[in-house]
Amino acid sequence: MNTNRSFFGIACRVVALSFLMAGTASLLQAQQTQSVGSTLKAPLFLASESTSANPASYSIFSSSSSSSSDNALVSDSNGRFMLSSAALDSSQPPPRRRYGRPNYSDSHSNPDGSPKWTFLVGGGMAAPIGDTHVYQTPSYDFQFGGGRNFNKTIGVLLQFDYDHFGLQSATIANQEYIYNYCTPAQIALGCTATVAGLDGNNHVWSLTANPTFTLATEGSLGAYMVVGGGYYHKVTNFTLPQTQQACGIYGCGYYTVNANVDHYTSNAPGVNGGFGLTYKFSKFSNERFFVEGRYVFMANQNRPGVTAKNVSTAPLTATNFYPANSHRTTYIPITFGLRF
Repeated sequence: MNTNRSFFGIACRVVALSFLMAGTASLLQAQQTQSVGSTLKAPLFLASESTSANPASYSIFSSSSSSSSDNALVSDSNGRFMLSSAALDSSQPPPRRRYGRPNYSDSHSNPDGSPKWTFLVGGGMAAPIGDTHVYQTPSYDFQFGGGRNFNKTIGVLLQFDYDHFGLQSATIANQEYIYNYCTPAQIALGCTATVAGLDGNNHVWSLTANPTFTLATEGSLGAYMVVGGGYYHKVTNFTLPQTQQACGIYGCGYYTVNANVDHYTSNAPGVNGGFGLTYKFSKFSNERFFVEGRYVFMANQNRPGVTAKNVSTAPLTATNFYPANSHRTTYIPITFGLRF
């Protein structure tokens, strides 16, 4: 009996000690969990805390400007608002912006704003100079072309030029003398003068490439220099008046035309160079009125032939009755027109 009582007392003590130890362990675990939670909790307000528990705390963010608050606050997957990395780095200065020259480059413009392509059309007067003036007289010219501008200063133009000239009265008189000349032997056979009313003209057409250098100016007035070279084709025609018949519903009639009776050609390389002025119609327009003068040199190769001085000794088989067409040619075209 006493043994049972002592065993029961020991069991009660063991159970009481077990409950005491279990309760102590539970309390320590709860305190440790609370301390860890408080350590990991973000130092920012939850949405519910910032609106209901402490409205003043939310006013800290809402008092800033709308743009800055939008960038400063972000929400995570749990609905909590946090400061963004941009807001945390707001103390750092923004990166410096680099500035440079504006770039206008596209399919029609160069980076400096100048048009990539240019065209011209014009006309004016062509005046022979030097030895050419001995045989020819001033007349008209026209030109057209286009090319590429590499920038506001440098460009290249491909041009077609047509320069027309008349013939000096002395040239016509000498040519009539040559055509009507008869040797004594021919006169004995009945040779007589048959050419009367002779006239003539001369022209040069060319295809050239011309680098153009625009000079720095201000306002509407501009200036440029041009040099170039290419292929030149020179032609001299001699004409005589001829009567021709034309018939219509009212009958036939007669009219007089100058028909070519002789012509000469010469092909040669040539160069040109000159100076021009331009005027812009408005500040923003690309169209410009221009006036320019050039010096043209055509490197013809002289070919011997019959002249008024040697016609008496020229062979009867001679065919070149105007060797002056193969003389070196120099002239100045003065042209007015439009560049655009």
